[in-house]
This record gives sequence, C-alpha cells and structure tokens, in this order.
Amino acid sequence: MDQQVSMQESLEADTALQAQPVEQATWRDYVQLTKPGITMSNLMTTFAALWMASYGFPDWKLAIFTMLGTALVIMSGATLNNFYDRDLDKKMKRTQNRALAAGRISPRNAILLGIGLLLIGLAVLAVFANPLAAVWGLIGHIFYVLIYTPLKRVTTLNTVIGGISGAAPPVIGWVAVTNNMDPAAWLLFLILFLWQPPHFLALAMLKTEEYRAGNLPMLPVVKGFAETKRQMVLWGSVLFPASLLLFIHGSVGYVYLIVMGIMGLVYMVLLFQGFRAKDELAWARKLFGYSILYLTVFCAAVVISTMVYHY
Repeated sequence: MDQQVSMQESLEADTALQAQPVEQATWRDYVQLTKPGITMSNLMTTFAALWMASYGFPDWKLAIFTMLGTALVIMSGATLNNFYDRDLDKKMKRTQNRALAAGRISPRNAILLGIGLLLIGLAVLAVFANPLAAVWGLIGHIFYVLIYTPLKRVTTLNTVIGGISGAAPPVIGWVAVTNNMDPAAWLLFLILFLWQPPHFLALAMLKTEEYRAGNLPMLPVVKGFAETKRQMVLWGSVLFPASLLLFIHGSVGYVYLIVMGIMGLVYMVLLFQGFRAKDELAWARKLFGYSILYLTVFCAAVVISTMVYHY
C-alpha cells in the first residue's frame, strides 16, 4: 500500500513537472544521468582484472570492447537508478537539481536511454568478449537496478546487497580473457564486495541528515553511528586477509603483497580510530577518502605487480 502511494505521488509529481516550463536538457545532463564518476571507478577494476588475467599482455581489441561493453552496462544501471529514484532526489538538497528531479529530462527518455545502453552493452560483451562476460554484466545490472535500488527504501542491508553489483565489473574483465570462473575470479569478486560496505557506510554517515530527510533506512539513520562503525570494522577485518589471498591465486607478485599489506594495515588502524573519534563526521570523511585511495592503489598494485612479475 505504501509503495502504491509512493508511486502515485511520483506520478503526480512528474505530471506537475511536465505542466511547468523547465529548462531544456543539455548533453551534460544526459552525461550526468549515467553517473560518470561511478562508471570510471568501476572500469578501473575491470581493467585491472583484465590486465592480470592477460599476464600483462592484453589483446587490445578485446580490452577495448570489454571496457566499452562494461561501461555501457554500468551507465545503463546508473540511468535506470536515477529514473527510479527521481522522487527521492526531489526531497534531498544535494540531488534536487539532477536533470530528472528538476524535470529537464523526462522519465520516458531516461528509461529508453537506460534500456538502450543495457542492450548495446550486453551485445558488445557477448559478441566481442564472450557470453560469460555478458552474463556477469547482466548479473551486476539486475542486482543494482532491480534488487538494490528498490531495497534501498526498505532495509539497512541495501549497502550489502548493492555490493554484489559493484563486485561484478572486475569479474567481467577476468572472464572476458579466461572465459572461466576460477578462484582468482571469485577472489576479485570477494575483494570488491567486501570493500564496498565500509566505503558506502562512511558516505552514509556524512549524508545522514539528507538520507533521513529522504526517509531512507540507511544504517547510520536507523542504528546510529556506533553500530555503523562496528560493522565497518567487521567488513574491513575480512577485507584485509581476502585482499592478500590474491597473491596466492592471482598472477601478482610480492609488490602486490607488500603494497596491499601496508594499505590494509593502515585501513584497519583508521577503522579502529572511529571508536574514539571525537569528531565522527571528520573521521568518516577521512575514511571515505582513504577508501577511494585504497581502491585506486589496489588496481594500480595489480597492474604494476603483474608487469613486474611477468615482464
């Protein structure tokens, strides 16, 4: 019943927006609809996995088409996520000016763009990489659009569920080369899955009041900062050893092991510092920034260590 009311309110809001004169959408509006920042960060993990699977000697035609197909699928998910969340975006200050929320892009155009990007992306992966890569693209898309996006409104587990979609891109890169779900593929999936809860929970802490205004049951809103920090430590504690297992099952060497060992230790220190942080938002901001650095260094370590190991 509540969902029906919410959908009705969304339709009424869309109708009201269409009745008002609004600015015409620009190409930048359509680009922002696809969340280019999220797309690029995911492609970074796709390339690192593809590079490792190729032992540092990738087939560049395969690499280009794998990256292209993956990008299109991710852009589709972001577009359809924006379509579904347009009513929430109108309630939160930081998202009120998004093109869909402000009415510059119509819901119809957004959903057509999202579906079109998905179909083209999956076709590119299936034809120029292999069907398994396309399957993983579809798995990530389904979890993001059809499972994570609606569950974001009803459960604090949304961050964990969303982690499945965020862990798919490196698997796409790996199977595009190997066409096989071997231990390294599952480890890549696990590492990216475990990385996401501390990252996004730090962001949720920073945006707690906005999420509260949007009536979203994010963990800091429902359980408070203390429980959020405890769960972040738990996720980080599993991420640390999982990341080092890639040394055993991936084609990386000691450079990766040393770099990620240091990065993991620093991450754990920062996570535990949260329990005695006087300024919790400042700590969350610091941790969020470090989580981005961690992911960037992880991808760089995979690429560089693979080169050192095999060249």
